[in-house]
Amino acid sequence: MDGRRLQDFWNQEVLALLAVYRQFETLLPSPAAVGAEHRGEDGRYVEALLRSYLQKYLPKDLEVLTGFILRPAVKTGKNTRNRKNQIDQHSTQLDIIVCDTGTYPVFQRMGDTVIVPPEAVIAVLSVKKKLRGADVAAECKALAAVGRICRSDEVKPQERRRGPFLALVGASSELADTRVAKEKKIFQKLEELYAEPPTFDDMVGFIGDLSQWYVFKARPPEEPIPTNSVAKYLHFSLENEELHHGFQFLISGILSVYYDETRRNMKRPGYTSFPRLPAQQLGEIPFKGLR
Repeated sequence: MDGRRLQDFWNQEVLALLAVYRQFETLLPSPAAVGAEHRGEDGRYVEALLRSYLQKYLPKDLEVLTGFILRPAVKTGKNTRNRKNQIDQHSTQLDIIVCDTGTYPVFQRMGDTVIVPPEAVIAVLSVKKKLRGADVAAECKALAAVGRICRSDEVKPQERRRGPFLALVGASSELADTRVAKEKKIFQKLEELYAEPPTFDDMVGFIGDLSQWYVFKARPPEEPIPTNSVAKYLHFSLENEELHHGFQFLISGILSVYYDETRRNMKRPGYTSFPRLPAQQLGEIPFKGLR
């Protein structure tokens, strides 16, 4: 297998993305710390920058937005009443929601901020300018809640649509620990968070710093997946010529949901390319079912 052209292409795109962000820091520097002077604007700029880069490479049916998910306890489909004993639910405000607005309607839109139904959600990304240790547990817990809100109503698990791709992304990170490597510390936090086994789709699929490293969840090789299986988490540390890995993984994760057979009958194109490099396996976490 080749794919070197795609690897070079994506690497240049990631380098360009990071260069644009550094220009922002250069124009609005902070006198007290690394980064721009206005921290709130700093974070929002990272979100806007990542949204714009993702939007460039996704199908036109998909929009990369921000806002909320509303799951109303009403009939779905022709006359499905699976939510009859539930109550209306909504998410917290989400940094990035990748929505299939070409197929599904939205409840409200104000610029790039929307309120959307769970059926429209293809991916949710929590974005940090600088990813810190305290962010991991809190943000992954919030992403697990998103997975539950977006869960399909079908009674039989094998008939449920695939859940959204969930990710925690930083433009940089500050996770140094002299006693425990950052990736092992992240895995420990995930083990604690998922002590009560969730569904596979509710578990975060990507945690990473686009400029240095990422931790990811490997999808089980075959379906149907037996109950009480395990999710494998792995780690990649990136050299400068390998920066395409993290951004490619985000694109690949989004497209894998969009083209999943539980959502549409279309063949996924060859659009990303990962070289065969060894990943460090961090460990396994049990889950109770795929969806």
